[in-house]
Amino acid sequence: MRKEAAALGTTVFLLVAPGSVVVLLPWWLTGWRAGDWWPPLRALGLVPLAAGAVVLLSAYVRFVVEGLGTPAPVAPPEHLVVGGLYRYVRNPMYVAVVAAIAGQGLLLARPVLFGYAACAGSAMWAFAKWYEEPALTRRFGADYTRYRQAVPGWWPRLRPWRGG
Repeated sequence: MRKEAAALGTTVFLLVAPGSVVVLLPWWLTGWRAGDWWPPLRALGLVPLAAGAVVLLSAYVRFVVEGLGTPAPVAPPEHLVVGGLYRYVRNPMYVAVVAAIAGQGLLLARPVLFGYAACAGSAMWAFAKWYEEPALTRRFGADYTRYRQAVPGWWPRLRPWRGG
């Protein structure tokens, strides 16, 4: 896949998938109406929200530049993506999405978003475990197996993985 096509596909997927999970559904659950928590506590929500957005965008760029594909299962990357944040954790996009939703929960003082973050995280874990990991093993074989053994799925390593 050419980088231009990968960039377009990745952008569309970013708007549809994480856009729905991080923007549309939280809006549907809260109407963006804020609760009445202590303002400094609410302001702390900006940290995971902003970090989640940066990590998500960085991971999507990595799919285009390194993988020559998209995160979408219908247009997977040609190359195994193991650079950047993927040297620390196998699922930075999923971790970022959960962080962004939790950040919204704090920022809006809406506990429903913490429950939603837990449900979304569980769904992403199941998808990664039962679809992505077997699909990546079939597609990339021993390279993915080595990567999977060295890099944790959900809790980042302290030092970057140097393999690959």
